[in-house]
Amino acid sequence: MTPNILFFFTDQQRWDTCGCYGQRLPVTPNLDRMAAEGIRFENTFTCQPVCGPARACLQTGKWATETGVFRNGIALPPGETTIAHRLAAAGYEVGYLGKWHLASNRFGPHDNPEENFERRPVPSGRRGGYRDFWLASDVLEFTSHSYDGHLFDSDGNPREFPPGRYRADALGDWTLEYLETRDRRRPFFLFVSFIEPHHQNDHHCYEGPHGSKQRWAEYDVPGDLAGTAGDWRESFPDYLGCCHSLDANLGRVRAKLDELDLADNTLVIFTSDHGSHFCTRNSEYKRACHDGCIRVPLVVTGPGFRGGRVIEDLVSLIDLPPTVLAAGGVAESANLAGRPLQDLVAGRALDWPDDVFLQISEDHIGRAVRTRRWKYEVWVPSAEKWSGSRVAGATVYHECHLYDLASDAHERSNLVRDPAFAAVRAEMAARLRRRMALAHEPVPEIRPAE
Repeated sequence: MTPNILFFFTDQQRWDTCGCYGQRLPVTPNLDRMAAEGIRFENTFTCQPVCGPARACLQTGKWATETGVFRNGIALPPGETTIAHRLAAAGYEVGYLGKWHLASNRFGPHDNPEENFERRPVPSGRRGGYRDFWLASDVLEFTSHSYDGHLFDSDGNPREFPPGRYRADALGDWTLEYLETRDRRRPFFLFVSFIEPHHQNDHHCYEGPHGSKQRWAEYDVPGDLAGTAGDWRESFPDYLGCCHSLDANLGRVRAKLDELDLADNTLVIFTSDHGSHFCTRNSEYKRACHDGCIRVPLVVTGPGFRGGRVIEDLVSLIDLPPTVLAAGGVAESANLAGRPLQDLVAGRALDWPDDVFLQISEDHIGRAVRTRRWKYEVWVPSAEKWSGSRVAGATVYHECHLYDLASDAHERSNLVRDPAFAAVRAEMAARLRRRMALAHEPVPEIRPAE
């Protein structure tokens, strides 16, 4: 039987917010139960630690530089084939709910003030093939706050959050409504894109449900944040409150699937676009190579993903598009950058990569590769900062970071200038060049750190 597919997507959520990844507080009991039933991927990383580019990668299965969506404010080109297009062609009902972030052209080579949909309805031609159901905002943090705001329906009409309803709960309500009222003649693919736990841009803070500061005050400080500046001291309880609200809605959605007798034949994927380093690595929350920013949770349950197992191999968000398509019975496409996770689960991925590759933009132009032990990043130190940069990549980079994760899990000691690690840097540079070539980027010259 063709499975339904529900993609439960969060924004800026670190892996260590979740109990199944070691969080001591009861932040994610529903996800923890899902991990006990399905498959948890221990080492999952974003492919681009910025909202729009990460979403472009997930929708197309291509690297951000391949689609041209290498930073926020660049629309997904209309000619790109997405997972929604492919699944619709295979007979799926395809729907999208929440934050899109792929419709507006404010930067890059296609600047057009008339193509800014950050606060306006997204036209049908900019919805990435989600033709059967649409309830979304291009940039949800611009059309809402934690307790007020709206999405736009398929006709462009605003749909307001109910008074006093927390934003994640409103999106959860509308997800349940979709499941209850959808046309059941076809299997569905529903992509639910929450904004939590992303910071609220115009308020310059994280906004958990009321009472979060008190409820989650006794948290353990993550090792990469301990002793640093940043804004985690005032933010972390609300951040955990956001994550708990997401988990509560995951529980509601899974309960509804069970109530509707859909649970056994629905693949549920839970992950996030990137994490947050709470302004400890740069002046923002993301756009960095460090694990607090790039490591995310990934738990999958449903057909082909059962048994309460943990997969230790390194995986990337770029592997999720082929995973979704394989689950939907769509023939593998040669232009997808990743590989289906079904290969790992079935034990047939004997040549699975032992590293993950990242493209980084906006704060700086960077490229990074991570293995189990080593993290290596190069950058363009003279490039414009993210507020003005229009450049996707470069042909000359400088070494920027090297971390020995075996002895320095929290990435406190940058070894990039230490002559004792010259051989490691050379090996990691070779890995990075190979990865960039596979992503159809120019093979760069890499110079020592300035």
